[in-house]
Amino acid sequence: MKTNTSATRMELLRLRRRVSLASRGHRLLSEKRDEISRQLIMIARLIKPLRIKVEMELLQTSRRFMMARASMEPENIKAALEIPTKKFKLAIEMASIMSVKVPRLIKDMSGDIICYGFATTSGEMDVALLALERAFDNLIELAEKEKRAKLLAKELQTTRRRVNVLEHVVIPEIKQTIRFINNKLGEAERDNTSRLMKIADMIRA
Repeated sequence: MKTNTSATRMELLRLRRRVSLASRGHRLLSEKRDEISRQLIMIARLIKPLRIKVEMELLQTSRRFMMARASMEPENIKAALEIPTKKFKLAIEMASIMSVKVPRLIKDMSGDIICYGFATTSGEMDVALLALERAFDNLIELAEKEKRAKLLAKELQTTRRRVNVLEHVVIPEIKQTIRFINNKLGEAERDNTSRLMKIADMIRA
């Protein structure tokens, strides 16, 4: 409470407007906090199985490449992968979740990932490259969801802090100041009433 607050009716009206605005802000921020929490829970449920799937796909792809290396000469591997024909572009669009800007990743792939002849390469190389191509979709989706979760978690922390400040500091302080002004105005009114009664008694005497 500010002890130097002017105990006037104008100040009282101003503080009542402030507490009304702060209460409305607290309600809206609480709703935002709850919705962000709900969105985070939904994303977290999707991320865990997706991460397991991506890790398995990349592990299988790695094993396929190891088998391809074991079945091919090093110079043939180098020659096969030297000039790639697969083109990959990644665009980022921004979406909004509860006023939080989150990325949406859009991939654009063209061309054939198998960019070599078959005379000096093994079938394992084909399988490894096709497995890597399939893993890209889930890898991009995982990156998108993890980035969204990170941004939402940061916003949730900020929103919680604002809700707590409004709930435990700003609103209680304003209400305490309102009570202080009400008490001061009440005292002033009682003093005026007492003074008017004394004047009335003096006039009647």
